[in-house]
Amino acid sequence: MARQTPIRQEFVADIESLDLEGRGVAHRDGKVVFIEGALPGERVRYERVRNKPSYETGRTLAVERESWMRVTPRCPHFGLHAGACGGCAMQHLDARAQVAVKQRALEDALWHIGKVRAAQLLPPIHGPDWGYRHRARLTVRDVTKKGGVLVGFHERASSYVADMNSCAILPPPVSALLVPLRRLVESLSIRQRLPQIELAVGADARTALVFRVLEPPSASDLAALRAFGEARQVDVWLQPKGPDSAEPLEPAAASALRLPLPQFGVSLEFRPTDFTQVNHRINEVLVGRALHLLDVQGGESVADFFCGLGNFTLPLATRAAHVTGLEGSESLLERARAAAAAHGLAGRTEFLARNLFDWSLVDWEALWARRGRIDRVLVDPPREGALEVVRALAASARRPRRLVYVSCNPATLARDCAVLVHEGGWCLQAAGVVNMFPHTAHVESIAVLEPTAA
Repeated sequence: MARQTPIRQEFVADIESLDLEGRGVAHRDGKVVFIEGALPGERVRYERVRNKPSYETGRTLAVERESWMRVTPRCPHFGLHAGACGGCAMQHLDARAQVAVKQRALEDALWHIGKVRAAQLLPPIHGPDWGYRHRARLTVRDVTKKGGVLVGFHERASSYVADMNSCAILPPPVSALLVPLRRLVESLSIRQRLPQIELAVGADARTALVFRVLEPPSASDLAALRAFGEARQVDVWLQPKGPDSAEPLEPAAASALRLPLPQFGVSLEFRPTDFTQVNHRINEVLVGRALHLLDVQGGESVADFFCGLGNFTLPLATRAAHVTGLEGSESLLERARAAAAAHGLAGRTEFLARNLFDWSLVDWEALWARRGRIDRVLVDPPREGALEVVRALAASARRPRRLVYVSCNPATLARDCAVLVHEGGWCLQAAGVVNMFPHTAHVESIAVLEPTAA
């Protein structure tokens, strides 16, 4: 018996707000509705995609009343059409409005998750909207039905790879590599054993491409990769296992990648598989704001939790008497120490390898005793947040004067602020967003907290 095609169900809704995935939020028949392609203030006709007891999802078919915030997407691969790229979620939303939406998302998270409100909202940090992404992980698939190899981001809400030949958020020279990379991979004997290419761009626009290889390339593969690197002036790296296994194909010719922080007179050398901020200009502004908010005074000691390669540690060391950088990876800290030494900051810095997800009050007290006192604290954790660190600070009578928390996840920031405020008697003095990833749903933010009791 032939399978019947489902009947398309269409409805009309007035859009009230936007969620963090860039979907319009409405209500119909007592349920919340999340509608792709819809913006606040619009009336849209939409197709129901999923129907659940408490919510439903839909896809915009037509905009009957358009928002002033709607703009024409720059990228032809963005949209609701089949195969649309999922790398961006908000290209149809005016860039200024994107910042406002993210600010509201931060405020909502602080209140609904943490039951805290900032005494002051900081002006948002934002910058170039296009060509800003200096790091990306591109998926590679050999898809016969689509004519060969695809290289790019995943399709929207799918594990498939978008058929894209350009990308407006990558630097133009890197965007121009997408099609040549497809042709290169098609020529390799291991094209079905090469799942991804990680790219990183340094301060001087030097680009490294890290090919994840699940089996050794043949001699002809290696020759093709070398020729591509020479012709395109990029450094080719091979990664047979985890990130630490990545090595340049031509070590003598590979250039160092650097993350610039010129206003502080420092820069960080990094490997293409290291974590660094994707937006160099916004990162520099963010570091500047963090140091301004931390307000380090001469002679003070600072602890920098989740310090990585020293993105905040080195700039802090140009102002503080001493900075202790804490991180879980000893290999990262070795390079952070080398960078501090190269900038004449070795005597003002110390780097300690610690599991910060297993931090405790005892650890905090020991760190305090090690330095005599800790006057200021900076925390810059991954998406999981810094729960054990803030629990120790909330429980301790030994309190720094101020804490600046840089976050890539409003939910864990709100949770951690709640611990400090409700359990530790701290005050959330200020908070604001940093538009590190324009046109995406990613919300970077910064918060300032101070203890209100000794």
